[in-house]
Amino acid sequence: MKAVNITLVFDGQTEAAFTFYRSIFGDEFSNVTRMKDMPGPTPLSAEESEKILHMAYPVGNSVLMGMDMPKGRGTVNMGNNFMVTLDTSSEDETTQAFNGLAEGGFVMMPVAHQPWGAFFGMLTDKFGIQWMLSYVK
Repeated sequence: MKAVNITLVFDGQTEAAFTFYRSIFGDEFSNVTRMKDMPGPTPLSAEESEKILHMAYPVGNSVLMGMDMPKGRGTVNMGNNFMVTLDTSSEDETTQAFNGLAEGGFVMMPVAHQPWGAFFGMLTDKFGIQWMLSYVK
């Protein structure tokens, strides 16, 4: 494994929350991707297209990541609105960890090559913890 990071999930407040965190910790965002930045046809409203798909903010040796929950993908509940993100060292490691964590759980997005260049998947394990696994060459 390369790193374990936390992804905070918001209902449209990712940008405001991360701007707040930056006012406290300083530094700059390393990535801001909006829903409208996804390749391919995206039938989103103007409001939905401006929401955050992925935001990354280095804090020390870790990365705090955030996203707005896409419409129709679930409900954000304060207190459990986070995901553990594993940055892996290979596709094999990603697949092995994903399959292990998925046993008895629920796969939200099967591990596969994604348009943004990652080998990526999302799941909830049998204990209710949400995971994102990602390998980028």
